[in-house]
Amino acid sequence: MRRSRIAVFVSSILLAAGTALTGATAAQASGQAAASGYVALGDSYSSGVGSGSYISAGGDCKRSTKAYPYLWAAAHSPSTFDFTACSGARTGDVLSGQLGPLSAATGLVSISIGGNDAGFSDVMTTCVLQSDSACLSRINTAKAYVDSTLPGQLDNVYSAISAKAPNAHVVVLGYPRFYKLGTTCVGLSETKRKAINDAADYLDTATAKVAADHGFTFGDVRTTFTGHEICSGSSWLHSVEWFNIGESYHPTAAGQSGGYLPVLTSAA
Repeated sequence: MRRSRIAVFVSSILLAAGTALTGATAAQASGQAAASGYVALGDSYSSGVGSGSYISAGGDCKRSTKAYPYLWAAAHSPSTFDFTACSGARTGDVLSGQLGPLSAATGLVSISIGGNDAGFSDVMTTCVLQSDSACLSRINTAKAYVDSTLPGQLDNVYSAISAKAPNAHVVVLGYPRFYKLGTTCVGLSETKRKAINDAADYLDTATAKVAADHGFTFGDVRTTFTGHEICSGSSWLHSVEWFNIGESYHPTAAGQSGGYLPVLTSAA
């Protein structure tokens, strides 16, 4: 008789616990299901610099209707779409000026960030205008920054996103390799091209690690851009654009639709 009462008592505790857990899980699922807004954060690779068709209201941020966030929103009709990515943005700019639309109703966040913090523009300027040794030295400086400082800056951004959009699935988009190697190509030396590609890999590896630490999905675009690098004959990236220097080394409209959009679609 005592054993029967104990069994009943234990069963009731287990049932209550199961109900509580089930209720919590259901509430969490309900919150995630209700969160269907999309917020696109980040730098020029997310705003769409290089792809044209810029939205006038975006001003110097150069947000394009041909950028992958705009294309994804057009195809999937989220309940809300906020496009705050901006040309030239660094991690601090995301924190200070891009997070406003995030909320518990945000279901998807995409972001590319970190390249400007690591000195992307200065690296490319040095490599285009100076010697192989100067290019490699500047790249080594950028790599040292990626090792010592960038992870903490990314951590601050990712933590802020999670705090403001607790129900969101966050996709962190990386950067492509810029050059096809082993082919005749006017412009930078093979030494410079390889070093620049290695730097892109270095940045992507560091970014992917911090994203994983936060439970975010890393969207690796290097695969989709393979065969479409500069010097490939079918490039989805601008080389140096002397008459529109700001678009240099950014994805074309084809790079946004063929390189970035499929990665976000798959990851989302």
